[in-house]
Amino acid sequence: MQKYENATTSNMSYTDFFLVGFPGLREWRCLLILPLSCFYALILSANTLIIYTVATHRSLHQPMYVLISLLLAINSCAATAVVPQMLLGFVYYANPVSLEGCLTQMFFIYFTLLLDYNLLLAMALDRYVAICHPLRYADLVTPHLLGLLAVAALIRSLAVAVPLVVLTSRARFCRTVVIRHFACEYIALLSIACGDLTFNNQLGLAMRLITVTFDLSLLGASYTRIIYAAFQISSGNARAKALHTCGSRLLVIFTIYLSGLSTSIVFRFAKSVSQDVQNVLSAIYLLLPGALNPIIYGVRTREIRQHMERLLWGRESELVTRDQSKRLQNIQPERGGLPG
Repeated sequence: MQKYENATTSNMSYTDFFLVGFPGLREWRCLLILPLSCFYALILSANTLIIYTVATHRSLHQPMYVLISLLLAINSCAATAVVPQMLLGFVYYANPVSLEGCLTQMFFIYFTLLLDYNLLLAMALDRYVAICHPLRYADLVTPHLLGLLAVAALIRSLAVAVPLVVLTSRARFCRTVVIRHFACEYIALLSIACGDLTFNNQLGLAMRLITVTFDLSLLGASYTRIIYAAFQISSGNARAKALHTCGSRLLVIFTIYLSGLSTSIVFRFAKSVSQDVQNVLSAIYLLLPGALNPIIYGVRTREIRQHMERLLWGRESELVTRDQSKRLQNIQPERGGLPG
């Protein structure tokens, strides 16, 4: 394969490539197979468990929990679009892929990534209404609104993914057939393309900057309002809980968004950064959501956690105790009204 790495032919465009993720590790790359396989299995099992929990309990059929389930389903699809190909590259050193297969993977990567971002915005909106306008929540957050948000999310995701794929399909790839990346990212294909790529570079960076700026502005404003409302109306313990919950969510969100933006900036302006570092940055924003979102939005959500414990270990004590206390509260006033 070495003879292809520096091949440059001006009169042709390659249509078959080899994906080589983390090329600097060389023979050590095979050691990543086991941890990555376990990581992928953990993502699928954790996300599937929470989705199943929400789907099988009617008390969880509420907008917030439905949005969490959709988010985790998208995370599973995003990981599936990347990890199997990544594992094949580690097993065989280089994973062969056609241009059509590469473009298909690129589409699903950016389509699921934008859906993930859009669902985070929808969830922030849901929590903003629930905490800042609780009396109007049922009137504002309706199935009609959720439907409109779903359509907007699909349109926005397609508006980013489709132009990138179409633009990439028209490029000529004459530098080499070796893509030093574990997935067919936009910047990975640009690195082996030839000709004038000014518009391609500008479009990719502009889309990334607009997405990150717009999303982080809305998310930051929403969670700021949520924290402010919690400090106004809640006790000390509730304030600390709200601050901890919002802080952990914002930390993960900023990490994912900024790592994605960093890959674009490093590729275009920091040529001295190794390809392995760029691979790590890509892995963070492509795979980290699937691992952390089940914890941040699933396990740390009390109602979901209780039903998961009941499903996995039959721990009904906490639920039963609360049900009994509610019943006693309803019974005691009636007993107090009875003649002695």
